[in-house]
Amino acid sequence: METTLNRRLGVPGIVFMVIAAAAPITVVAANFPLILTVSGSIGAPLMVLVATIILLLFSVGYAWMTPRVPDAGAFYSYVHRGLGRRAGLGTASIALLCYVLLTVSMTCYLGVQAGNLIELWTGLQLPWWLISAVMLLIVGLLGYRSIDLSAKVLGVVLVLEVVAVIAIDLGVLFSGRELTTTPFSPAEALSGAPGLGLLFAFLGFFGFEATAVFRNEARNPEKTVPRATYIAVISVGLLYFVSSWLVIAGLGGTDAVAASSANPDSVVVGLAGEVIAPIVGDIVQVLVVTSMFACMLAFHNIVTRYLFTLGQRGVLPQKLATVHPKHRAPSQASLWVSGITSVVVIGSALAQLDPVLQIYTWYSGAGAVGVIVMMALTSFAVLAFAAKHRGQAGEAPSRWVTIASLLGGIGLLGVLAISVWNFPFLVGGGAAAVIWGLILVGVFLGGMFLPQRDVTPASAARETVVSPEPEDAPSAR
Repeated sequence: METTLNRRLGVPGIVFMVIAAAAPITVVAANFPLILTVSGSIGAPLMVLVATIILLLFSVGYAWMTPRVPDAGAFYSYVHRGLGRRAGLGTASIALLCYVLLTVSMTCYLGVQAGNLIELWTGLQLPWWLISAVMLLIVGLLGYRSIDLSAKVLGVVLVLEVVAVIAIDLGVLFSGRELTTTPFSPAEALSGAPGLGLLFAFLGFFGFEATAVFRNEARNPEKTVPRATYIAVISVGLLYFVSSWLVIAGLGGTDAVAASSANPDSVVVGLAGEVIAPIVGDIVQVLVVTSMFACMLAFHNIVTRYLFTLGQRGVLPQKLATVHPKHRAPSQASLWVSGITSVVVIGSALAQLDPVLQIYTWYSGAGAVGVIVMMALTSFAVLAFAAKHRGQAGEAPSRWVTIASLLGGIGLLGVLAISVWNFPFLVGGGAAAVIWGLILVGVFLGGMFLPQRDVTPASAARETVVSPEPEDAPSAR
């Protein structure tokens, strides 16, 4: 059975993979108006800045663990090494559930958005589930093949997204609109409901944490993964910080909250048409759809790598750790992800759940809280791992790593507290919050007691073997 993967991904390839999951144009067009609406203030730039700082602090310990945990389990592997096997298995279970939920939520929302675009252009009305089924097929085909193909697709989409965001920013700059500094005022950021604003700013970064998931397909992962992590956080944070300020300026400064509340779905699209050209608004609508597709593909690949690693570790059937002999990709795991995702989408459609108000709202809300839980656990797992190896040459972290991990963990606990407090808002009601809360806790506790087969030294050695490539081999960019 083939067990080796090609290491084709360089830093740009990994960055494309993870930032695509953050869906920048979707965040700018949909999340920014939501931040303004739920917070009731124009302090979005400072909220983005706080989120960036928390995630940078988290990244310090996360990157430090990379050369010390040589497998692609990311949250699962790091928590396992720091807090023990049972905590690691519980984290793995939460990871699988949450990333599947996020994949499904994006798949269904994509079906609606693409359907709206098709109807606008052709007048043809297609059911959302039919479009979602086509998207599932395309993503399944891409996920089955080598990771560099996905990276190239996501790279093209991501470049177009970033160009569109920068074009909107430049359009506002040269439109002659007043560039107010009020959004940088701490008093403004703390007015209204700053907790909700910070939460939605934080959610705009989701996906960057998956850099370690691709370490078995990265060239020189001990250097590539940390670099990709820092680049992803800093570049996304800088883009969002500047763009949130300019979007607010474009919407009229203090009038931005009212404009966003009145028309959150299309206010930024309309702004793009005003400050550049009407056709740009149409282009942004198309890019929102392609951005959702990129996000869906990125989450599919993340779940695939978790299944692959759990198959290697003897937690799930070893067949999931099979590598395709031609594509040198975890194709079996990808097929399982396609099957699981399709079953959940079909079940949700047959239950006649609304694809936006119920499927997207419930699944993405629950998935988001689960990811925040895993990030907080990982921060403290880094501290626990460091404590276990204190005094060992090459293993003990610097004081900066310890302080950054502690501060990042505290910040993540704060974001988690805000998430739990607002959980009914995230999942669509108090009853739904109780149900999803019980599901998340039950999955974590159930995962803690999953059986795990003993991995023989020979198979364990195969887990870290990869097919070498010459130094001048092309990387996905």
